Amino acid sequence: MELSEDFFADVELLNLFTLDSAQAGLKIHHNAAPRRIASAKRLFDKHLITQVDGGYLTPLGISTAEHAQILISVLQSDG
Repeated sequence: MELSEDFFADVELLNLFTLDSAQAGLKIHHNAAPRRIASAKRLFDKHLITQVDGGYLTPLGISTAEHAQILISVLQSDG
């Protein structure tokens, strides 16, 4: 299975969220890269974030971001 650029953009955006605190959110400004804006909308449509322009992770978003961040950490490790 080939992974799309949209998939990578979504994983990248999920990786930007800080999981140490439920009070930490993100704001995607209107002048952000179109790829980032589109990713935020996709994550919002999937109920992973609370606002179309970022906001906070939902409970499903927290779980998804945890998995995404673990995957990134494992794949970036040296062994």
